[in-house]
Order: sequence, then structure tokens, then C-alpha cells
Amino acid sequence: QVQLVESGGGLVQPGGSLRLSCAASGNICSINAMGWYRQAPGKQRELVADITITRGGRTNVADSVKGRFTISRDNAKNTVYLQMNSLKPEDTAVYYCKAHTTYGVGIGVDYWGQGTQVTVSS
Repeated sequence: QVQLVESGGGLVQPGGSLRLSCAASGNICSINAMGWYRQAPGKQRELVADITITRGGRTNVADSVKGRFTISRDNAKNTVYLQMNSLKPEDTAVYYCKAHTTYGVGIGVDYWGQGTQVTVSS
């Protein structure tokens, strides 16, 4: 079992910055990847960025945020961060942290945080 707690969301003006944090607890040794997703009103949840925990920190970033957002990890603190710069109104959404766990060969479970609201508005 894994529990995820997100923090760092809030209201920011266009062009501003925020840093989101996702702290994992529980059976953290089973986590092999973590990522950030977002969902705007009336839209599908979409991947923002993800990072591997057990494979050297390999990252993937969505084209819509590439060059503006950076995902990073601190394995000692069981925490993943999303640094968001040059924020746009289109970035407004609830941001969710996800952890992918592996318990054996071919056995995996995804865990989700409760989400944190990011609002970009003047």
C-alpha cells in the first residue's frame, strides 16, 4: 500500500511559477515510477510528466509543457517535484500525483493522490 500527498498548488498570475511536491509513504520500496497528471474542467486527465524511481531517473515530459515544466525526484525523501515556470491560463487544472508499484513479475498497481488545484489567472 502506498499513500501520496500533494502540496504546492495555488493561485498564480500568468508568467509566474509554482513548485508541486508529492510525498509517498507506505510500501515505498515497491514504487518504480511516479508522475504528474492534470485534469481541467470538462477535459480528460492527461499526463504532464513522469520519472522512473528504479531506473536512474529517466523522465518524460508532455509537449505542451516541455521547456516550462521540470520533474525531479529525491529518493531519500520519497518525494517527487514538479517545477512549473512561465505558467499560462491553459495550465489551470487539478494536478494529481501517481505512483506505479511492482510487487512481483507482471504484478503492478497504480496509486493516486487527492490532487492539488493550480489556477493561473490575472
